[in-house]
Amino acid sequence: MANRFLRLFAVFAILGLVAVGTASAEDCSGTITAEEAMKAETARYAAQTSNDFAAMEKLFGNDLTYNHSSAASDDKAKYIEAMRSGRTKYRKMTPNSDVTTRTYGCLAIITGTAVYEVTSGGQDRTVPLRFTAIWAKRPSGLEFVSWQSTGIPPRQ
Repeated sequence: MANRFLRLFAVFAILGLVAVGTASAEDCSGTITAEEAMKAETARYAAQTSNDFAAMEKLFGNDLTYNHSSAASDDKAKYIEAMRSGRTKYRKMTPNSDVTTRTYGCLAIITGTAVYEVTSGGQDRTVPLRFTAIWAKRPSGLEFVSWQSTGIPPRQ
């Protein structure tokens, strides 16, 4: 079962990279560090939990693909609009201690688990999830370009 889960997780990570596309010189530049990526990810959490839409517009790449744990997929505009309209509210976003960052030139891949407290469609939910976040270092700064998450079922 664990082996099957790891294979499935690897497939989603690869799909996330495909969603980002091949980084070319105009898309990505310089070298991103793990510390830069985690600082940006923390800033994203702060922006989303405080409804700081100006910060989200700056942090999120125009080519963002956000794949929710529900299997819904949003682009940048649709994702921000869901928060701006109040349909979705991230009350708390808590990464766990297993979060790791790997860097590949101008790209950083952050993986781990987290617990999100979300209000969606008027219903409060606590969502434990396993995620992959991808950040790109671009001339304008670091940009959040891809997210893939899978809900973690309760232990039995």
